[in-house]
Amino acid sequence: MADEGGPNHNGGGPGAQAEHHNSDIPQPKKFNTDSRNSTLTKSAFEVAAASYGGTSTPMGTARGSIDITDYFVGPRDLDRHSKLPYFMRMHGSVLPRMILPLAFAGGWATLITCISKFVTNLGISNALLTVLGFVIGLALSFRTSTAYERYSDGRKAWTVLSVQCRNLARYIWIHTSEREGEEGKEDLLAKITAMNMILAFTVSLKHKLRFEPFTHYPDIASLVGHLDTFAKLANSEDNEITPKKTIWKKVGEYLGVDFAVSNPRKAIKKAKNANVPLGNLPLEILSYLSAYLDEVVKNGTMSSPVVVGQMLVCLSTLTDAQANAERVLTTPLPIGYNILISQIVLLYIYLLPFQLYLALDWITIPGTVAAAYIIMGLAAIGNELENPFGNDVNDLPLDTYCQELQTELDILMSVKAPKFGDFLRKSTDNQLLWPLSSSGYGEWKDRSEADIRSALAAKVKVGKGLPMCEADMPRPSMREKIRSAGSPA
Repeated sequence: MADEGGPNHNGGGPGAQAEHHNSDIPQPKKFNTDSRNSTLTKSAFEVAAASYGGTSTPMGTARGSIDITDYFVGPRDLDRHSKLPYFMRMHGSVLPRMILPLAFAGGWATLITCISKFVTNLGISNALLTVLGFVIGLALSFRTSTAYERYSDGRKAWTVLSVQCRNLARYIWIHTSEREGEEGKEDLLAKITAMNMILAFTVSLKHKLRFEPFTHYPDIASLVGHLDTFAKLANSEDNEITPKKTIWKKVGEYLGVDFAVSNPRKAIKKAKNANVPLGNLPLEILSYLSAYLDEVVKNGTMSSPVVVGQMLVCLSTLTDAQANAERVLTTPLPIGYNILISQIVLLYIYLLPFQLYLALDWITIPGTVAAAYIIMGLAAIGNELENPFGNDVNDLPLDTYCQELQTELDILMSVKAPKFGDFLRKSTDNQLLWPLSSSGYGEWKDRSEADIRSALAAKVKVGKGLPMCEADMPRPSMREKIRSAGSPA
């Protein structure tokens, strides 16, 4: 921009002045978005808004389009809609992680079929197929029902959290008053800080459930940077470096190869500052919210003991919701069940070619692959739903939930806390008795109480589509009488 101002480099040219002016504005921080710690990105609107008043936004609102590199990566974007029928969709399907198991099953079926065709007949009676099929059905039914129950419990816990966050935000913004002068400005900034801490609690809980214990993630760094927490003390520059993945590791993750999938608890195990506990960031944020509640009670800006009690209930319920989510995460199906179900599924599939050959001949190969897809697909979806807080496509879209809460809080804070009397008396659009009458508050205020109650009774008949007698008709106001008297016949 200095070149546009001509040769004057001493600040005399307009270009140099513009450069000097822009240099005083803090530029938005560039975050590393290579990792999947957060699927939220910064939109162009936010980058432009970041220069207004020298502020920057803590969380993005737009997501990039899905390309082939992250097509099988989640969580799912709820705003996107596919017109393809379900049997043609791949985003959210467990088929990629079944490619290798199906290939092994097809190869095994081919081997058994070829040996039976050209060497010696390995076919056996299909009585074993019926007996084992019943056991497999019971095992898979138990596995899928248990996994979906955990998925449902996770969603219920997050629903309770969302409800209580909305209640707490409304109590803070509406029922906490603001004093006059500079103290009022401090009260306003304190309310905004408390509202941001509500959002910080949900975002920090999301990261905690994904075993991301630090505070450098783009969607939370600006929300908790001013708080003294163990997660902040334990953070270091090494934690912000995302290791690059080889192409083989990426392919292995997409295909669900166990050897390629990293342990999600690795970030916790490799914390550099081992002497500093990672703490419990959501719980620490709730303690700061409790401190805010104690502050507003002491300075008199929160005078209703009933509202104070409700706010304490909200904080207690948020703690309970966090505990429920952690219960779902830390108490999976016992490992013995997973091992046994996996073993009997594989045993059943690898016994299928022996039982199908006598009846199907060469069709044994595609028949085995089809049966393996059905059985292993049910087992795979059960494994994927077991942890509903991860980054799989079928996991709960916690990023979207946090973004929705941020939008709701921003909308709530966008206007000053309303007073009921202000919009009741000043608004001309307050048509109290629509569709009976289009008169506003001012016109009905000039009438008697008997007229208002008569009109309320007449409104019931209008809503039911019944004819009204003359006694039920609301009497015209003085303004309507003058208007009718002055109108031409």
